[in-house]
Amino acid sequence: MADNDDLLDYEDEEQPDQTAVDGSAEGTAKKEVKGTYVSIHSSGFRDFLLKPEILRAIVDCGFEHPSEVQHECIPQAVLGMDILCQAKSGMGKTAVFVLATLQQLENTAENSVFVLVMCHTRELAFQISKEYERFSKYMPQIKVGVFFGGLPIQKDEEVLKNNCPHIVVGTPGRILALVRSKKLNLKNLKHFVLDECDKMLELLDMRKDVQEIFRDTPHNKQVMMFSATLSKEIRPVCKKFMQDVIRNPLHLVSYCGGSICHLSAIPTTFLLSAALPLQAYLSCHPIPLVGGGGS
Repeated sequence: MADNDDLLDYEDEEQPDQTAVDGSAEGTAKKEVKGTYVSIHSSGFRDFLLKPEILRAIVDCGFEHPSEVQHECIPQAVLGMDILCQAKSGMGKTAVFVLATLQQLENTAENSVFVLVMCHTRELAFQISKEYERFSKYMPQIKVGVFFGGLPIQKDEEVLKNNCPHIVVGTPGRILALVRSKKLNLKNLKHFVLDECDKMLELLDMRKDVQEIFRDTPHNKQVMMFSATLSKEIRPVCKKFMQDVIRNPLHLVSYCGGSICHLSAIPTTFLLSAALPLQAYLSCHPIPLVGGGGS
């Protein structure tokens, strides 16, 4: 378990490499470009055992090797672990939650919202939705909806009623309005993501919106938060959204390159070491949690 001070930044020690995933939503909005990300690992995205459709989309984008953040976080994220990640812009944070949530989506025949991603600006919301569309290129059954202020809310309500998306991206104000009007149903939500979480949680009004939305989601879900900067004051606020370490003893802190991502409780029956490579996970046998049910 890590102290709040242990959550360090990913320093710019690496040099740009043209083969890592440009998971940055900011870059995508400007133009479609092939990999422009920091990459330090020789392993490829196939090592994460992602769905063939996702791997095919990654190849189409010209990406080969994950960045340090992706190499460290994606294996944990696809297991459903809660993640609080601080890394500078250009490290591929967006691709972590986009790929991880797409990988975990299963019952897409059901018209329910399974993934909710919130950010502080409409521009970023639009950019993130485009990232989802890019990496779900060969998953035509996946529906993505983006909702933010400045546009008639009636159009959003119509989309939710007639063609409910599996993935919703938006700003807290518009999302809360849809939740309050009962047009956005989050009862089946599996993944709750905040991108640039510090920007939303530092502003008291926006934080209240996020908290109200959070209370409308199921208790058992994955929570992932990402930011380029994370003050000591905001870190404990972020962790309040995560699973309580006292009630969930499987609490891990994953280290990489002298920096860390904060990884919370594992909501599965697997007890795994964050230091193990993904291949090692496959050879682990399930270990029942203390106080768990029968066989």
